[in-house]
Amino acid sequence: MSVLLVGVSHRTAPVPVLERVAVTDTDRPKLTDKLLASSHISEAMIVSTCNRVEIYAVVDAFHGALAEVGELLADHSGLDLTDLHRHAYVRYSEAAAEHLFAVASGLDSMVIGEQQILGQIRTAYASSDAQQAAGRTLHELAQQALRVGKRVHSETGIDSAGASVVSVALDRAAGIVGDGGLTGRTAVVVGAGSMGGLSVAHLTRAGIGRIVVVNRTKERAEHLADTARSNGVEAEALELSELPAAMAQADVLVTCTGAVGAVVTLADTHRALAQPGRDAERPLVICDLGLPRDVEPAVSGLPGVTVLDMESLQRDPAAGAAASDADAARTIVAAELANYLAGQRLAEVTPTVTALRQRAADVVEAELMRLDSRLPGLDDPERDEVARTVRRVVDKLLHAPTVRVKQLASAPGGDSYAAALRELFELSPGSVEAVAKPTDLSGATDLSAIDITDGFIAGQDPRLRRFVTDDNHGKESQA
Repeated sequence: MSVLLVGVSHRTAPVPVLERVAVTDTDRPKLTDKLLASSHISEAMIVSTCNRVEIYAVVDAFHGALAEVGELLADHSGLDLTDLHRHAYVRYSEAAAEHLFAVASGLDSMVIGEQQILGQIRTAYASSDAQQAAGRTLHELAQQALRVGKRVHSETGIDSAGASVVSVALDRAAGIVGDGGLTGRTAVVVGAGSMGGLSVAHLTRAGIGRIVVVNRTKERAEHLADTARSNGVEAEALELSELPAAMAQADVLVTCTGAVGAVVTLADTHRALAQPGRDAERPLVICDLGLPRDVEPAVSGLPGVTVLDMESLQRDPAAGAAASDADAARTIVAAELANYLAGQRLAEVTPTVTALRQRAADVVEAELMRLDSRLPGLDDPERDEVARTVRRVVDKLLHAPTVRVKQLASAPGGDSYAAALRELFELSPGSVEAVAKPTDLSGATDLSAIDITDGFIAGQDPRLRRFVTDDNHGKESQA
């Protein structure tokens, strides 16, 4: 069983495509159930953020599973499979693990080094685990990815080199509102989820004078407003119906609801700008961090209104990290990947070694029983000494090959040694599977027929490797 990754991200698709592929918290359980109902998929996890959707699946057949995942994404997004293929990337086996480690480290984020992705991977795994969709393979992969991400953030300067999408947006907003930046200004935050909380934290550090939190559920808005107050910032919580009145007071509006459909409409913005007491010359900067968009496109055409959306933030130079910090992070990812793969290969050979030792023990016991029948007069001390001698001989004969096969198994291609061991000692598949049984860790077009010539599928099997010469393809983040 190997891991297949099919994804769409800000590196491979424009915002309109990402909006259509986006998976909400409500969508995720339903899509996971559909993946598990597929004939070639035994485990599934969906990582969904504001700028990526990635499906990780444990599969028994590459092409069949690729077709099933592709059809699922096409049905969900309403995109034609050919259109979806142009923006999707595929990773398989070792390359899938490498990609997830890089994502967890912030190396593949729109803003290099941002830490929010760690929480999003943790949420994806927790959701999968809750649905009993994460077995041993995804459990080990996800937990290792989280450990790698934490190590990168603690051992490199990638945090200071990069910033979150929120900080990039607010830095640009500070330059637009005028002298003094955000100090003493009024900000409205629409949405009380993780992005809303991150926005409040950044605004507080930027010296904002007043924060208004607007949410469909006022209780959640009040909780976030309390957080701002505890940091010495004047704050108020309002319901979504009160958004136009809140906008009339705002210098900056940050919206990140994840809702389907516009939250900030042209009519709402007109009413806000027309409120008595609102200076016609006072700029309003709207940071639309929602995916799909929270702000109607026409709002950006209003005088005095600047809309910073995900598409414009992608082009911001602040989205890059210092080369040295990024290189240090990649070095850690490479080392951790090598350790992880060695451990996986060792785990694959261990059942074979266990089965071999069990086979030897069975042979010893059978021969001792045969000895008893042939020498019934053998007293207990003598029999025990014979038994110990036979077992020592067998253990010594098996020690060197079993230790060596474990060492060899940790290297690439090491599974071939386990196969040789099974063949030499005539170990049946059933006997190996019996000791390898995993622990329960749960609490219209065939895509495989598409010729993926503008990307690559990476994996151990050379039949699955396809590389292209175009410098814009075949990179770690593009397929």
